[in-house]
Amino acid sequence: MTIGSLKSANEKVSRKSKQVVDERAPLLPTKQEEDAGFDEFNGASFSGAVFNLSTTIVGAGIMALPATMKVLGLILGIALIIFMAFLTEASIELLLRFSRAGKTVSYGGLMGETFGKYGRMLLQICVLVNNVGVLVVYMIIIGDVLSGTTSSGIHHAGVLEGWFGLQWWNGRFFVLLVTTLAIFAPLASLKRIDSLRFTSALSVALAVVFLVITVGITVFKLINGSILMPRLFPDVYDLTSFIQLFTVIPVLVTAYICHYNVHSIDNELEDNTQIKAVVRTSLSLCSTVYVMTSLFGFLLFGNATLDDVLANFDTDLGIPYGSLLNDAVRVTYAAHLMLVFPIVFYPLRLNLDGLLFPSARPLTLDNLRFASLSTGLITLIFLGANLIPSIWDAFQFTGATAAVCIGFIFPAAVTLRDYHGVATKKDKILCIFMIVLAVFSNLVAIYSDAYSLLKNNASPHE
Repeated sequence: MTIGSLKSANEKVSRKSKQVVDERAPLLPTKQEEDAGFDEFNGASFSGAVFNLSTTIVGAGIMALPATMKVLGLILGIALIIFMAFLTEASIELLLRFSRAGKTVSYGGLMGETFGKYGRMLLQICVLVNNVGVLVVYMIIIGDVLSGTTSSGIHHAGVLEGWFGLQWWNGRFFVLLVTTLAIFAPLASLKRIDSLRFTSALSVALAVVFLVITVGITVFKLINGSILMPRLFPDVYDLTSFIQLFTVIPVLVTAYICHYNVHSIDNELEDNTQIKAVVRTSLSLCSTVYVMTSLFGFLLFGNATLDDVLANFDTDLGIPYGSLLNDAVRVTYAAHLMLVFPIVFYPLRLNLDGLLFPSARPLTLDNLRFASLSTGLITLIFLGANLIPSIWDAFQFTGATAAVCIGFIFPAAVTLRDYHGVATKKDKILCIFMIVLAVFSNLVAIYSDAYSLLKNNASPHE
């Protein structure tokens, strides 16, 4: 079941010498050497690949993980975070193994080989739905953090408003416009995912800074005795509380979704026998950050932990320099999301191009098509973030559903189809479990969101 069993451990594949011609895989350049701009590119480094994959994983979802501890308790919550990391590694391994067997160089190519053009199109549509939703959510969070937001008639001041007062230049529209033109557009114009390795490294570092500040605040409050013992196990006392345990499953299932970027990173590695180590290192790094954030976030705020723990840092922490630390946490995380944006945008553009122009030459060779798709997508995301005040419910209906398809249902379906006859009985049992888990999490997400919407709509009339 290992990738290493498909290739000799001593085999090294150079990006310059590797030639892949696969018309079934339109999402990526089929031959790296075709692009004159890549002539001096000898392949991505191991560390660059790890940072890019880790940045793909750690996004806004990390903010919801402390709330899962409030529902599940520390022991069960941490155990499930670690379990989902292993399950994610298994699903990625299946994708790569079947891609090697069919000599396909993209996720879309693998789906096309296994299920035909409609399978490839379904994958591309899921990536579009998921990534557009994710990026709009990122931009909304950035706007909320920097410019503030109003919810239920209560205004929560943004960092810039707190520092400089209400000014025309720190309003949401202008702040997001400057962020889009100064950060998103330049980074989105890069044609190789490896070009983002330095911003990805900085993004991971910012997530670690957020974690370090949270740990520091928690340790300080533990020492002065202002933190109570957290709940270790879920508190189940009736059917409603039991059902509530399952509402956190969508958060955990989607926490590690990065599958749409794995092939891009693999294709650019100088030695692509390293991809298994890249995946394991990235998942180990991210699960460590997830566990620490969940543990110390829940320790710090206890039963007052909000669904988005970032919102907890808008209150008085009860420690010296609390307001300064609040601002540091929020600014750090907003900067982290700004640098995650181009990593998620990269596969979005590739999949839209594959959906609209399946027979065209590689996107990196057509500057007009590249610029048009990039501009159109960034404009759409910018308008969505400004016109939609809050899309968390819509995001769970669409993004979370598409995400579990990308991460678990499609890899499992490819394995069960077993086009090349390389799946074992153990693989198929695992894939049935993944499909059941994914479908169940989708149903729970849809049910919980629908119930919440109906309850909110009914409350004004009560």
